[in-house]
Amino acid sequence: MTESCPYPLEPDTAQRLAEIFRALADPTRLRLIAEMMHHGRATVHQLASAVGVSVSAVSHQLRTLRQLRLVRAQRMGRHVWYSLDDDHVAALYCMGLDHVLHG
Repeated sequence: MTESCPYPLEPDTAQRLAEIFRALADPTRLRLIAEMMHHGRATVHQLASAVGVSVSAVSHQLRTLRQLRLVRAQRMGRHVWYSLDDDHVAALYCMGLDHVLHG
């Protein structure tokens, strides 16, 4: 498919990749990613309001996304702002969505 994808896939790399796909398999986490793509960055309260779930639930989901380096947090004064870690996260999301909407 593409020259840049390593083959064969090493077991530890396969495990880390599976963890990322598991994280992206949750509808709430996907909606959080979509919000951060649209707004660039947001607080937990903004994300909770936009997605329609509790602040506690959003915090829990963001912790998972941060541990996998899909989302980053930046403290500014009393607020913590969340954003996608890099363009790879947006690309994964967009490719998956493209595939779903393709037909």
